[in-house]
Amino acid sequence: MAHPVDIHVGKRVRHRRWLIGMTQQQLAEKVGIKFQQIQKYETGANRVSASRLWDIADAMEVPVSFFFEGLDDASKSEATDTPIPTDLMGDKEALDLIRSYYSIPENQRRRLFELARVLSDVA
Repeated sequence: MAHPVDIHVGKRVRHRRWLIGMTQQQLAEKVGIKFQQIQKYETGANRVSASRLWDIADAMEVPVSFFFEGLDDASKSEATDTPIPTDLMGDKEALDLIRSYYSIPENQRRRLFELARVLSDVA
């Protein structure tokens, strides 16, 4: 059984990869491994070594600490009832929405944000 930290780090790898629009194959090539290894890291099936995590962080242009952000919050949020999914950043639909949101020109994006805020207040 995978350790919760390995699962969290893997989800963060997948999250960052999706946000920047990188495929598993592209990341694997940058790091110098096979894409199947990236798959195993992302599911938490294989533990990422410190040196490999360093290479992954470099390839995705984030600090190594990025992969550990929210680790304390993840265990707390699973214990509470909330309408927001516990793994929001692991949800491909949510990440696609975020990527699409940031592709909208800034002035229109702000208007869309205000609309979403009003709709959520009414719901």
